[in-house]
Amino acid sequence: MQLSDFDFDLPDELIATRPARPRSSARLLVAEGDRITDAIVRDLPEFLRPGDRLILNDTKVIPARLSGTRSRHGAAGASDARIEVTLLEPRPGGLWTALVKPLKKLAPGEVIRFSDDLSARMQGREGEQALLEFDQTGKAFDEALARAGAMPLPPYIERRRAPDEQDREDYQTVWAARPGAVAAPTASLHFDAALLDALRAADIGMTHVTLHVGAGTFLPVKVDDVTRHRMHAEWGEVSESAAAQIAETRRAGGRIIPVGTTALRLIETAGQGGEIAPWEGDTDIFIYPGFRFRMTDALMTNFHLPKSTLMMLVAALMGLDRVRRIYAHAITERYRFFSYGDASLLVPGE
Repeated sequence: MQLSDFDFDLPDELIATRPARPRSSARLLVAEGDRITDAIVRDLPEFLRPGDRLILNDTKVIPARLSGTRSRHGAAGASDARIEVTLLEPRPGGLWTALVKPLKKLAPGEVIRFSDDLSARMQGREGEQALLEFDQTGKAFDEALARAGAMPLPPYIERRRAPDEQDREDYQTVWAARPGAVAAPTASLHFDAALLDALRAADIGMTHVTLHVGAGTFLPVKVDDVTRHRMHAEWGEVSESAAAQIAETRRAGGRIIPVGTTALRLIETAGQGGEIAPWEGDTDIFIYPGFRFRMTDALMTNFHLPKSTLMMLVAALMGLDRVRRIYAHAITERYRFFSYGDASLLVPGE
């Protein structure tokens, strides 16, 4: 199984840089077995059955992109350098791993000042990442970060425009509750209050789980043999009540439909024993063709990057040939791709 198997040509103009408004007005490609239907996200209840259950990731994206100044004083005088930081993962005691650009201009012990009430000291390196200690913790840190930070848009959007205030709303789900993600569970961005009301009226269950999406979701696969790729780890939790709701739906014959690959990876991690169970920890589960799905009956997701682990996941669910036909149809019909793009509902054939 080669990396080239998951490649395709995508016209640049199909990469969305802003979401549809309202959220549920985005387009929805529904693939049920070999049948493809063009619809709108607000039509989602029509393609589900009473008793089905959607699994929703309630992680909250933090404004993890920071721009600051490193000041250095020496015999030659003072010098400043502009430092760009993307927070990756919290550590105990106010520490964070982070991507720093340019990393070579920051030495251990030096301080980056982001605002009047937020700065960080470089404590060391872990490979290509920096270990930063902030001068604020807890609620004070959250408040200072909210003022100084920007939403960490994916690289393919940032190459086209800078993040702005609108992204603080657009790049967050309407049910976001638990801060910790540095990337959004983007399939969930299509839901708004009207769609949630319609789903409830159609007797579609909804269960919240948490997986804090990391920047590793954008890392390229660098091996030709995809089975040798090592997946990044992300923290997640399936609560006791969430596991009970999923188990009850399965017993009653309803379908379990994760909204997004993050929710899917989480429930498949929690259900590796064949039955769903409460679970908490880091998951690095890598799903590619040949994977046996134990919890997932269908998936709602966006259209993904060529040669990405997300393409491999949807190919595992639907079959590689079928995914190629789905993506060819989406390109021909001018669907919008990636994080702010349109959505698909993927239902495997019998």
